[in-house]
Formats: sequence, structure tokens, C-alpha cells
Amino acid sequence: MVDVTEKEMDNPTFKSDTVLSDVHLHCPNKRHLMVRLNAVGQPVFLSYFKLLWNTEDSASEKHVREATTERDHQDRSGDELCDEDRNNRKKELSSEGVEALLDDDGDLEVVRRPRSASDLEVEDLLRDRVCPVILMKGKEDATEDEEQECTCSDVVKIEHTMATPLEDVGKQVWRAAFLLADYILFNRDTFRCCSVLELGGGTGITSIIMGTVAKKVYCTDVGEDLLAMCEQNVALNKHLMELGRGEVIVKELDWLKDEFCTDPKAPYSWSEEEIADLHDHCTVIMAADVFYDDDLTDALFRTLYRITHNLRNSCTVYLALEKRLNFTLRHMDVTCEAYSHFRNTLNDLENLQDRKMKYTVEPIKLDFCQFFSYERIEQLELWKIFAEQST
Repeated sequence: MVDVTEKEMDNPTFKSDTVLSDVHLHCPNKRHLMVRLNAVGQPVFLSYFKLLWNTEDSASEKHVREATTERDHQDRSGDELCDEDRNNRKKELSSEGVEALLDDDGDLEVVRRPRSASDLEVEDLLRDRVCPVILMKGKEDATEDEEQECTCSDVVKIEHTMATPLEDVGKQVWRAAFLLADYILFNRDTFRCCSVLELGGGTGITSIIMGTVAKKVYCTDVGEDLLAMCEQNVALNKHLMELGRGEVIVKELDWLKDEFCTDPKAPYSWSEEEIADLHDHCTVIMAADVFYDDDLTDALFRTLYRITHNLRNSCTVYLALEKRLNFTLRHMDVTCEAYSHFRNTLNDLENLQDRKMKYTVEPIKLDFCQFFSYERIEQLELWKIFAEQST
């Protein structure tokens, strides 16, 4: 998580009240198209995330390999050019002498080899920091490439914001969402025809991927503006879910409240039939990158406990997260306080003495294929919880 302002994204100014996802910051050669302002005046961007169906190599390895190959080619061609330059220089010196290479002031003129387009591409791949280029473009100005991307079955289109206040981080795309999406795509048969609940769905990207294999997905979060963005993303990717006849339904679910919102006048509220359907058929619950505040972590686990108790069947819970290191004055050291609180709460759930439910926790190895282009850093984790009915 990077603190950065929205202004002057090509030269970020760091402040304490805004956060920017690494997914948006480290996105080489990608353009972020601003499509509108949302209801609270934040710029909304449209990004295309391509599915990497050839999973023999991860995206990062692919980039390194391409860069290395290009660099080797550049070095070889550079050597050939240098040899040619040297031969030409020898001819010039032998025929006209050193005077032919001097300017009017007597300085030696050095003719440098012009940089090729491939040189610039390699530099883009190898540079340490890549900042997104922000463009604003209307639909009528869309290029042919963008129009082609819009209809591809291997591209996920997501509207999102960037550099938001902490309370609006759900409007950005985070690495743990990609990690969970990778796991879903790698284990399609596990989730095929399931009924699924996502907690803290944010932009909806994980629910959309789950919707390509599952029968029904309830994607939940709080905030009318966020839920409207999520619903828009579901509509943008409807063609992906239609292939598997999946359905994604966007609903409000506030972890700080003990009941579902059933007020028919409230946007994204639940009907009694939908609540009954969730309780009768849900077998999978998932959440990605929602563990950054201790109070919200406690609220999430209370919600998990309440919902699993009301399910007719046992279910499996998948939790994806990223450990974030922060320096604190209290400890005078680099710590992962939010992650430590998550692990403690996870242990409490597993050790809970409950007559109705038994919770079994285990980590998932991250040795499955990568289907999205992002950096799968060692701080990413994926956990599985079996919530089983006690006998």
C-alpha cells in the first residue's frame, strides 16, 4: 500500500491521508482511462486486466525473459553496430585524418548511435518505478485496440478509483484479489455450480471471476457509491459470466450490524427470499484484502461466525491477504500489527469451543498458476477455513 496523492501521478507527492494500490502504481505500459466522476467527486478510471491462459510461466517471469532476450539482442546488434562504426572511423581517419572529425572550435565530434524503439521498450520493462499515465477519453474517441479489448473473452474490465482515503480503499484493486482469483481459476471444478458469498467485494473483480464458474455469487460490501461501481463492473463483464451461466448479485452487508439490510427502500437491500437462498445453498465464503483495521477484522470474524451458524450446509471460507510492514513509534521497529491481529483472531476462531460448529484452519500453498499480471510477492497469503456442522 503506497501513500500518494491523485495529483501529478507521473511525479507522486506522498501524503498520509491517501493510499494507492501497488496494482495501479506498478502497471508498466498501461493507460488508465478516466471515464467519469463518481457521486462523491472522485475520478473513476477504467482498466483492462488480461487473463494469462498460457500459465507455464508467471507474468513476472515472462517480463524478465522478454527483457533479457531483448537486451541480449540489443547487445549483439550493438556490438555489430560498434564494429561497423569502428571500421568506418578507421577509414575516415586513414583517408582524411583527425582533422575531419573536428568542429569549427577544434573539438572532437562524437557521433552516437541513435536509440531504437526496442531500447525504450526494454528501459520501460526494467525501470524500478512505473507510474500510471492518466488520460481522459470519451467513448467516441476509443481506439481500435480498446474496442477490440472490450469484446475479448480473456479481458476483465474494471472501473475503480486511485489514491483514495483509507475508508475508500475498497474502490481500488488489490493484489490479494488477484491471488484469490488465480486460485479460483486454477480450481474451477472445486467451485463449479456453487453458491458463494463474498465479504468486502470492493470493485467486484474476485466475484466476477468466481461468477465464471459458480452458479450464483452474492458480492457484498457497504456504501452506495462503492456498490454502484461494483454493479457497473458486473455489467461490464456480463459476457464472461454468461459463458458459465453464472450470476453475480451485488448486495449490502455491513459487518458492524447483526442483521441483513431488508429495507425495500434501501439500495442493494436483501429480500427474505435471497436471505433464505443464501442460508440454504451457500457452501463457499471468500474475502480478499480486508484485513487492515483491527476493529473491521473483529467485525468480519463476528459476521463469519454468525453466517456459518445459519447455513444449512458446511462451508469453506477462503481468506486472501497481504502482510504490510509498517514502522511504528510504539515498537520503534517494523511490524505487521494488522496481520498479527488477524492471525490471533484466526487462532481464536479455530480454538473456539462451540457445540454446533467446528472450525479448521489451514494455509494454502501459493504454488498454483498465475492468471493475472501482478507481482506475487512473498507477503501474500491465502487461508482456508472449514466450517463444519458438529455431529
